[in-house]
Amino acid sequence: MACKDLTVEDFNLTLDNNEIVIVDFWAEWCGPCRQFAPIFEKVSEKHTDVVFAKVNTEEQQTLAAQYNVFSIPTLMVVRQGIILLNQAGSLPEEAFDKMIAHVKGLDMDAIREEIAQEESAE
Repeated sequence: MACKDLTVEDFNLTLDNNEIVIVDFWAEWCGPCRQFAPIFEKVSEKHTDVVFAKVNTEEQQTLAAQYNVFSIPTLMVVRQGIILLNQAGSLPEEAFDKMIAHVKGLDMDAIREEIAQEESAE
């Protein structure tokens, strides 16, 4: 599956209307981003049930700021509208595949319950 380029206009819609979305925040001048891009693309081809998206932080500075992206590449993983990961750095292909398998196996009802408990404790 080809990676989708996201902008402010379609970012939330993409996250809200897809089960799992993995976002790569990147910039053209970033060496580690260019090294990670082929891995991101290759893994996207193996997981056709997941939406793989890219946000160019130079063109979409509002999104980068909104999600506290200070280093790139940064990966953000969202399942059922819940941000499960928002972390700087890239992953080797094998670790990326394992992370996706882990995300697919999560009990989202349990996660929503945990979030509700944390919010009520505040």
